Formats: sequence, C-alpha cells, structure tokens
Amino acid sequence: MKALFTNQLDWDAHPYFQTIKGAEVSAHLFIERDGAITQFVNFNERAWHAGRSSYLGRPECNDYSIGIELEGSDFVSFTSAQYEQLAEVIAAIYKAYPKTRRHLTGHSDIAPGRKTDPGDFFEWARLRQLVADATKNGVPPHK
Repeated sequence: MKALFTNQLDWDAHPYFQTIKGAEVSAHLFIERDGAITQFVNFNERAWHAGRSSYLGRPECNDYSIGIELEGSDFVSFTSAQYEQLAEVIAAIYKAYPKTRRHLTGHSDIAPGRKTDPGDFFEWARLRQLVADATKNGVPPHK
C-alpha cells in the first residue's frame, strides 16, 4: 500500500497492477496490522481515497473528508492494534476538527456498489466504544 500511495509501485510486479496503473490513490493515514501509522497527506490537503462518492447528499468526499486506510481486507478481521490506533486518531481528529464528531463512515457507505470496505468483519460498536473511551466524554461517532 505504501508503494501505491507514494506512486512507487512496480507496475510489472503483478498483472493486477497494470489494471490500476495511473489511478490516483492516496489516503491521509494508513494503519498497518501492527498499529504502525503512516501519514501520506496533510489533513488540510485533499487525498484520493474515496473516488466517486457521496455523503449525506454531498458529492466528492475527497474534497472535504479525512481518509484513513487500514491494512487488510473487508473479509478478514482487523487487529486490536488497528482498532486502538484508529480510535486514538479519531479522538485527535475530533479534538482538532469538532464538526467531525458525528461524521464517521466507511467507504462502503459513501460509494456503495463500488467499494466494500471496511466490510462485515469491521466492528463498529467496538470502535465507537474505544473512541468514547479515548475522548473521555462518551459521545460515540455516528454510524
């Protein structure tokens, strides 16, 4: 993923890579399975994580959202380290950008039919509890 997000992917390393060559792909943050976090794009800049999308009737989510990608797939459970780091990141984002408190969603919600992540294995209730614990005020994100 890091190679893809930094435009350093070896397009000849796998046949699938040829099908995505030239795609504009990035995210603000990437959380690896061990919980390590890499920031690719500043939060005040546009990343290319959502593609053609809409949230609450507002199109082009890349223009106004913060994209956080988790290493893995939508058919495998995410790790405790990922949930813990994601909750801490969300709590920090809520503090820096208070208007975001009620706006937490997955790619599958903003681009249904085109994106499937985070998938059925993603534990939204677990994340909401971890975020509530991290923010210490019990206000869970909206899902």
